Amino acid sequence: MYLWGQVRRFPKVILVEGAFDYAALWQAGFQNVTCAMGNRLNAHQFTQLCDGCRRTIHIAFDADTNGSGQRAAQQLAEQLRAQGMNACQIYLPDGHDPSSFFADGGDAAHFRLLLEQAHQ
Repeated sequence: MYLWGQVRRFPKVILVEGAFDYAALWQAGFQNVTCAMGNRLNAHQFTQLCDGCRRTIHIAFDADTNGSGQRAAQQLAEQLRAQGMNACQIYLPDGHDPSSFFADGGDAAHFRLLLEQAHQ
């Protein structure tokens, strides 16, 4: 996973699909973010999410108009829950990914609200 070493100490992690999403969240002050480089995890990435002190994974995949990002997030959340993790799906406004959310004027306070409203 993208820059996994720097986030492995956080009990809550925000998982995004792409590097631009990662960069947007990092610039907004979220240091507990990592990137899957796609909406599917390999076995090693999945193991990384489930190891250590982590208890909560917030999945912020793209809100694609065809629903593929949200379906992938739901499947991943179910797999993580089966491993005893608290997996929450963040629902971004339609058509947005984290990068476009911030580019279109979203801010850290609004994203924190989306984190609080995340669905299990």
